[in-house]
Amino acid sequence: MNLYKYGSAKAVTKPFGANTKMSDLICDNFPLLLIITRFGIPLGFGEKTIGQVCEEHEVDAPTLLLLLNSSVHPEEKPCVEQLSALDIHSLLSYLSNSHSYFLDFRLPLLRQQLLSALSNCPNEVALAIRNFFDEYVEEVRKHMNYEDKTVFPYARKLAKGERDSRYSIRVFSKRHDQIELKITELKNLLIKYYPAPSGYELNNVLHDIFTSEADLAAHNLIEDNIFTPYIEALEDGLISPQIK
Repeated sequence: MNLYKYGSAKAVTKPFGANTKMSDLICDNFPLLLIITRFGIPLGFGEKTIGQVCEEHEVDAPTLLLLLNSSVHPEEKPCVEQLSALDIHSLLSYLSNSHSYFLDFRLPLLRQQLLSALSNCPNEVALAIRNFFDEYVEEVRKHMNYEDKTVFPYARKLAKGERDSRYSIRVFSKRHDQIELKITELKNLLIKYYPAPSGYELNNVLHDIFTSEADLAAHNLIEDNIFTPYIEALEDGLISPQIK
């Protein structure tokens, strides 16, 4: 799913570079702010370029640029040469921060908003929707915990040249099922069957569910198109380990 399916970001044809102004990037492509934030980069860019901002905040510029450009052009999968230029430790930090964002901030806030919007509907309906949402969150949590506790430690060891013969990133690829299906069912449940008068609160929650779905899909795309191919290239000896 394209990061720009929801929102009014402008179409971009040229790739971003180190000399692109960070403020221009955000103003023209606001969903990318989420990627920049997960690298620990605060606002207040002034007229600085992406390269200057990365240097100031000790962020690996090639890694950030690869994620930004891949999010805008998901159909253009990076080649081995592009993957070899990224810093795996920066990528893993980004992915871990993304998990924290979803599990500790985005989804709890969405649940709070959803319960508030359901306060005037029949108890049995509110209970069913709440349980459905909680089941979805649990699926996301299981998926991300597996990555945090199994996949990422494996990747860190592999990046140091330590190969674990008992595991392969292809196992992760098989387990990386699409958790978007359940949130799609939640949207359909609200749109088709929620027996309530029209109101701004529920519509606003539904809008946030749509954007959360798109954000999570963009996160999965980075794992599918960048992280997994990078680890596969490490396993196959196409990329040298980054010993730190």
